[in-house]
Amino acid sequence: MALTIGSSVPITEMIDSAGVKHSLLGSKTVLYFYPKDNTPGCTAQACNLNENLDYLMSKGYKVIGASVDSTKSHDKFIAKFQLKFPLISDESHNIVEAFGVWVEKSMYGKSYMGIARTTFLIDELGIITDIITKVDTQNHTQQIH
Repeated sequence: MALTIGSSVPITEMIDSAGVKHSLLGSKTVLYFYPKDNTPGCTAQACNLNENLDYLMSKGYKVIGASVDSTKSHDKFIAKFQLKFPLISDESHNIVEAFGVWVEKSMYGKSYMGIARTTFLIDELGIITDIITKVDTQNHTQQIH
């Protein structure tokens, strides 16, 4: 079953690269899934959200990023760009599959599995209020309302 606006989140807790547990209940959340640490688009997206974190927090949001990269990769990415929000390492693919963002992709005629860059806006009760699939990595904060 594909998640849609109005769906409940399939997972309510996640552990970040530092071992800290984060809940998708109790506060509004920007949960964004991205393909890979330290790539141009993913870096632009993370930096845009990081630079606008105070604004997002003023709107009541917390920000959580997630990919299938290792915790070691996330820790380097966080340090390199001084990210002020947590990144979830989903090497088991449980979270990306539950949210329906682990999909077949194609590049240069070859098919492979990867993350479809997607952002879920989630309310305090764990209900999805918006799904952004056409992410503007340079100006992602402007897409969040």
